[in-house]
This record gives sequence, structure tokens and C-alpha cells, in this order.
Amino acid sequence: MLALLYFCSEQSTSIFLVTQMTKSDIIAFYSQQSQSLATTIASHKARNRAFVVGELLTFVLMLASLATYAFTDKGWGLLATAAVMLVGYVVVRHFDGKNSDKVRHLERLKCVYDKELRYHRGDFSAFDMGKQYVDASHDYAFDMDLFGEQSLFQRINRTITTGGSDELARTLADNAPTNVDQVTHHKAAIHELADDVSLRVDFLSLGGIKPIDTTAVLQAFEQVRQMKLPTSVGNKVSLIVAIASLCVMVLLVVLAGLRMMSALAAVLWACLQACLALALCGKALSQIRAILGYTYPSIAAFDQIVERVLQAHLIAHESIQIQATLGQGDDSAQAAIHTLARLLDRLDSRGNVVGLLLTDGLLLSDYFLLRRFVRWHERSLSNMEAWVSAVSRFDALVSLATFRYNEPAAIDANLLDYGKVVYRARGIYHPFLGDQAVGNDFDLQDSNYYIITGANMAGKSTFLRALGVNYVLARCGLPVFASELTVSLFSLFSSMRTTDNLSHGISYFNAELLRLKQLLQHCQQSPATLIILDEILRGTNSLDKLEGSRLFLQHVAQLPVTGVIATHDLELSKMANEPSGRFHNYCFEIALDDHITYSYRITPGVARNQNATRLLQSMIQSLEEAPK
Repeated sequence: MLALLYFCSEQSTSIFLVTQMTKSDIIAFYSQQSQSLATTIASHKARNRAFVVGELLTFVLMLASLATYAFTDKGWGLLATAAVMLVGYVVVRHFDGKNSDKVRHLERLKCVYDKELRYHRGDFSAFDMGKQYVDASHDYAFDMDLFGEQSLFQRINRTITTGGSDELARTLADNAPTNVDQVTHHKAAIHELADDVSLRVDFLSLGGIKPIDTTAVLQAFEQVRQMKLPTSVGNKVSLIVAIASLCVMVLLVVLAGLRMMSALAAVLWACLQACLALALCGKALSQIRAILGYTYPSIAAFDQIVERVLQAHLIAHESIQIQATLGQGDDSAQAAIHTLARLLDRLDSRGNVVGLLLTDGLLLSDYFLLRRFVRWHERSLSNMEAWVSAVSRFDALVSLATFRYNEPAAIDANLLDYGKVVYRARGIYHPFLGDQAVGNDFDLQDSNYYIITGANMAGKSTFLRALGVNYVLARCGLPVFASELTVSLFSLFSSMRTTDNLSHGISYFNAELLRLKQLLQHCQQSPATLIILDEILRGTNSLDKLEGSRLFLQHVAQLPVTGVIATHDLELSKMANEPSGRFHNYCFEIALDDHITYSYRITPGVARNQNATRLLQSMIQSLEEAPK
């Protein structure tokens, strides 16, 4: 209850309070926030309707006052009333616009909470699944269901930019071991953002229906970088000439107003200015608009995102680095992106030809617009890639922090800088299983191999994935699904879900051989590696499979590699009798009584019971007994 009261206040909290939250507390908080926002939105929408009535009323009264003035002898009172109604109309319309903006903001906030409620109901469809990152040749991502439908990525992903999505995918799939300090800094940033619910929700509310396409934005900037801009408009000489020309324009207008000179001179000078501005600047501005015009919504969104990031009071090392990259003052990302957004807004208004001719003729607007862009190009364009990258990093951190907040039952892993494979797990289970998961204790010793046998559906493959996925989470600084987990930093390679490629003439067995070759090459380059294998050489006959598996394991055992291998070949368990003492047998046993009982518990030894025949008999019997 204490934690729930805190979250309703939307203030920063300590890790202690977050760890006291249960999943039911979090769901209750999300639900309460969504309901509260729904009530507030309804209230603001009712206010919108009142504003519309006010606008209509003031507008009608203004017209009535003017009409009465036009058809009666009564004068100044009606004009004053019309003026007051006009001011009233403008004021009401202003507050109507602000109220509408508030409604849109509240609706976006509510959408964030509603999506999280769907997450806790097991509905991840609101989040991108990362299908573009699926790679069957990756060291482990394909086997561990990191990407794709119902994947780990889909459960974590809340990114509002494509750059953030790419950064999140790299974080999960990067198989290069880092040092513990880097992971610790990353974990601290995740913890800090997990605690700051209001910051994360505000940040996520800045996203649109589709993520901001950072690749398209960067490509547009690269095109602008390669443009040949008339840099002369940015120097002081051109500015002095432009100001002198405007002074002449003002002088001619004043002289014409005093009837000391014909107005034709002012008109001709204005025409000359308009022609020169269009001739010198029009082409470049049209090119800039063609390149950057479609990015305006993304730039405007980046403007809000950077502002929100820089407003945050953060102390984690990685978060401070991101804020430092975005900078402060006139040379900050916020100032530069805000300037660019205003420039693009001005570029968009050039579509009004009559207005363009007037502003160029009287104010040299194209010259000053291009001058501002050239100066922005010189000062800020080179930093845009770094700024977009910093936003992408923060975007990925928000997703990771949201996952950490949503899974209070998960715990932080203990990380070791050891140089060898260390994996000590207590009560480890697969994160996708939720409350129905069965935790297992399991220890791995460096350069040892663990052969796991068991019946079909007894839990072998799920256990292997639990080992792999939880290691990925630990290395990313995320909480793991175990009662205790201690791991070192090592490389991971798996072969569990090999697929054929008939379009390229690759059979299943050939694909298995290629995968095992890839594994050996990886192990030769990365000695501290954990390999996870499920049914080696399943694409051939039993005897050949057994001999081939034994040959492969004997070869890989000569490398400084640690392995976990699931198999149905009980004969393979005899490798535990080899003098090296590096092979160990574990199993998932089942009980065969009137019904098959699955314990999903891993124990030392070799499985004795199999269930394939029993399951087939049961299936055939049920089909025979089914009504015709």
C-alpha cells in the first residue's frame, strides 16, 4: 500500500520502494492511472464543448454588433461591443487550443498506461516484435526467441524511434563480452529510470502511431551535407548589403508616405529586392525543403524528446553521459533542433507565392531564412548524428527500465570478471512461463559438458532456453528470472532450431553441419564460450547421429569451451565414463502411471522413462473412440 501511494504521487522513489511492489500492485497502479486520466479527459472534453459555444457566441455577437452599426445611426458603442467580442473570440479560441493540446497529451498518457495493462494480460500486440532483426544465422538470437512474435524483444520494446529500436536490438544480440563495470553502469541507469515512472510515461507519450524514422532523418541530413549551399549569404558582407538595402526600402517608403517622392520608386525597389532574393536563395531553399520537408514531423518530435531528456534530473553515469552529449546552452541539441524546426516551419510557409513576393520584396525573407540555415548548417549539422544516437540510447534505456519495473519478481544477477565460464543458478526459470514456471538449480563448471536426457515435453529445451535467455538479460543489466544467479561474462552460442533452405539447395542435415562449423569457428575465436545444443545431428539416422554426436563432442571438448547438450540418445550419456571427467549427466524424469506426470525438475543422472509410445497410443485410442 505504501508503494502504491507513492506511485500515485508520481514522484521519484528509491530502489527499496520499487522492489516492494508486486505485480498486482503495478497492475492496480496502471489501472488507477488509466481511470483517473479517463475522468480528466472527459472533463477537458466537456470544457472544449463550452469553449466552442463561447467561440460561436462571441463571433455571432461581433457580427450582430457590426450589422447593427451598419444599419442604424448608433455608432461607437456598437463598434466597442464588436471590438470586445473580437477580443473575447480570440481569447476563447486561444484557451480552446490549449485545452485541445492538453486533451491530446492526456490521451497519449492514457494510451501508455493502457498498453502496459495489455502487457500484463499477456497481450504484446501493441509493441513491435522486431521481425526485421530475426536472423537464423545469429549466434543465439534465433534459438532464444529474442526477436519475432511473442519474443523477448516484443516484451521489452517500448521504443518511440527506429534508432532506439535498433539500439535495443543491438543490446540484446551483441555477443561481445563487456566488462562488469560497463554492465554495472548500464544497470544503474536502468534502475534509475525504472524508479522514475512519470519520466518514462511522459517520454513514451511523445511517440506517435509509428516510431520516428531516425534512419530517414539521418539520410536527409546527409543529403543536406552534400548540398552546395551559397555560403556567401552567411558572411558579414552580405549581411551589411542586405541591411543597407532594407534601409533604402524603409527610406523610400517614408519619403513616399511624406509625398516627397513617388511611390513607384519604393515599388520598383521592392520588386528588385524580391527578384534578387528569389534568384540568389530560391533554388537552395527549394532544395532544402524538398529534402527536409517530409522530416518536419520527426524533427518537431525530436525537439520535444530532447527537451524532456534534458529536463530530467538524472545521476546515473550513463544517463549523465547522454545528457552531456545533448549538451546545454546555444550549442545544445535542444537549441539546434528547435531552430531547425522553426526553419522548416518557415520553409513550409513559402508555398504562398503572393506572401513570398511581399515578404521578399519588403523584408528579404528568403535571404535571412537561407542565412539562418547556412549558419545552422555550419554550427550544428555535424553534431546531428551524435545527438540522434544519444536519443536512441535513451530510448532503449526507457524500454529496458520499463521491463525492469514491470517484472518485480525478477532479481539482479551477480556478475563476475573471471575470464572463464561461471554459471551458478538457483531457482532459474524461463521468463515467458510466468507463474506456472518451475525453478531449477544448476551449476556449470568451466570447460565441462552437461548431457541432459529426458522424455518429450519433459522440459529439456525450455530449460536450455532459460539458461540462455537469463544470461542475455544479466549481460544487458536487466533482472533475471531466478532466486539467485551468478555468472561471469562470456560468449554464448547455441544450436537448437536449425532450418533448411531449399531455395538455396541446403538440406536440413547440411544446414546442421554448417551450423556446427559456425559454432567451431566461433569457439576458436572466443575461448570463454558457453555452447547450448539441442539434439545434435537430428537430420540423420540414429546410429550415425550417435557416432557423429560423440565425435563432435570429443572434438569440441579439446577447446576451452563449456557446453550444455540435450539429447534423446541415452547412449551419449556414457561419455560421462570417460577419464577426463568433464562430462556429466542430468535428466528431466517423468512418472509413468495411469497418466504421465511431468515434474520439470532437473536432477543428476540419466532419464529412464520415455513417453513417445505412450503418447502415440493415447492419441490413436482417442481417435478410435471418437464418434464417427
